[in-house]
Amino acid sequence: MQDITLRVARKEDCPRLLELIRELAEFEKAPQEVTVSLAHFEDAGFGSNPVWKAFVVTDNKEMIVGFALYYIRYSTWKGSRMYLEDIIVTESWRGKGVGKLLFDQLIAEAKEKHFNGIVFQVLEWNEPAIKFYKKYTDKFDAEWINVSVELQ
Repeated sequence: MQDITLRVARKEDCPRLLELIRELAEFEKAPQEVTVSLAHFEDAGFGSNPVWKAFVVTDNKEMIVGFALYYIRYSTWKGSRMYLEDIIVTESWRGKGVGKLLFDQLIAEAKEKHFNGIVFQVLEWNEPAIKFYKKYTDKFDAEWINVSVELQ
């Protein structure tokens, strides 16, 4: 593996994280769906009441090449769980162990915080991501339908 560093995200990372989010949205054929402002994103992660935490991987020039962002959700059946909102590795760094490093860190964090599991979504056509996640679990639930109420 090339010279890389894993660390907790900092507020000054937010512009680069948004760049990677937009890269993911392009890949998922939904660039118009990214509507969060930098100010809101920064406040949601580093303001007086942060709702998300992230880990980043940087290259030897301290450029962020991947990140994993999560928040805590509560299941009335299972208790506190980590919800992985996004794990993103920039295209030129895929297949080099960055995703594994991030996912392994998420598992360690979830265990340290005594969460009862990690939940997330993956697009049904994203075969590389599905193949990656199958290294960690075989529990894929097609029974549930995603529902969203947009307020703005």
